[in-house]
Amino acid sequence: MPKILAFSGSARKDSYNQQLVRIAVSGAEKSGVDVTLINLADFPMPIFNQDLELAEGMPQKAGQFKQLLIDHDGFLIASPEYNSAFSPLLKNAIDWASRRQNNEPPLLAFRGKIAVIMAASPSILGGLRGLVFLRMLLGNIGVTVLSAQQTISHADSAFNADGSLIDEQKQEIIINLGSGLADTLRKLKKNNIIDEP
Repeated sequence: MPKILAFSGSARKDSYNQQLVRIAVSGAEKSGVDVTLINLADFPMPIFNQDLELAEGMPQKAGQFKQLLIDHDGFLIASPEYNSAFSPLLKNAIDWASRRQNNEPPLLAFRGKIAVIMAASPSILGGLRGLVFLRMLLGNIGVTVLSAQQTISHADSAFNADGSLIDEQKQEIIINLGSGLADTLRKLKKNNIIDEP
């Protein structure tokens, strides 16, 4: 059975993007795949520094995050937009997870994985500019990013108290992002295009 890791690029309490990725998770779970939802706030990592890496190795939390990436076939990622790019928290986590340990293949946590990306922002574009850079980065490290994506503008007034989207059509779109990734992974596994992690 395919396994999906879901997370956002925000550690903020009541993060719009963490709420958004939870909606996508519901779609993936309804499609019958295993989903692990995490919060990067639970994986604090120092800013990547090669001197630190050489002196102390990979930080424990960075290693735990990397192992989760390795253990899953696909990713659901929601990212806030910081000055037209994705969040530094997300970039730092990716940087640590990209580092080789021992004699493992390069980019073991990313190559051959499938991802869906989304964003929520108080801005009128809903984080769209940040997704351009996130898509490029993920593609450069071996992740296939599906074409379907969605942004939620005016995120500060877009959610109900229970975390669902007020706009029912957008709620359905985000649910379908999760189910779409699940269906894609299931087809790839059925045809032996991706292996068990």
